[in-house]
Amino acid sequence: MKQTDESKYIQQHLANERTYLAWIRTAIAIIGVGFLATTLHFNTPINEYLDHTLAMFLSLFSLLLGLLTIALATYIYFRNRKSINTQTFHSSFKFIVFMTSVVVFILILFAFYYLYLVN
Repeated sequence: MKQTDESKYIQQHLANERTYLAWIRTAIAIIGVGFLATTLHFNTPINEYLDHTLAMFLSLFSLLLGLLTIALATYIYFRNRKSINTQTFHSSFKFIVFMTSVVVFILILFAFYYLYLVN
C-alpha cells in the first residue's frame, strides 16, 4: 500500500480525531447511566432482591459497555488514521449498528427497571 504524507490529509485527520473524542464522550455518558441507575436505586427505600440484581446488572453492563466503547473507538481511530494515509478508507458501519443496538438495549433495561420500580 502506498504511504502518504499526513499533512496532505489534515482535514480528514482532524475529523477522525473529532469522531474519536465524540465516541469517548459517548462512553462517558454510557458509564454515567450505570452510575445513575445505581445511585437512584440505593437512594430509594425499596429493598427487593430483583431490584438489587437488576440495578447492579444495569450498572455493570453500562460500565463494561463504556469500556468496550473506549477500546473500540481507539482501535477504529488508529485503523482510520492508517486508512486515510493509505487512501483505503472504509466507514465503520458495523460498529455504528452494534453500538446503536446496545445503547437501545440499555435504555430498554433502564425503562423496564424504573417501570418495575414504580409498580
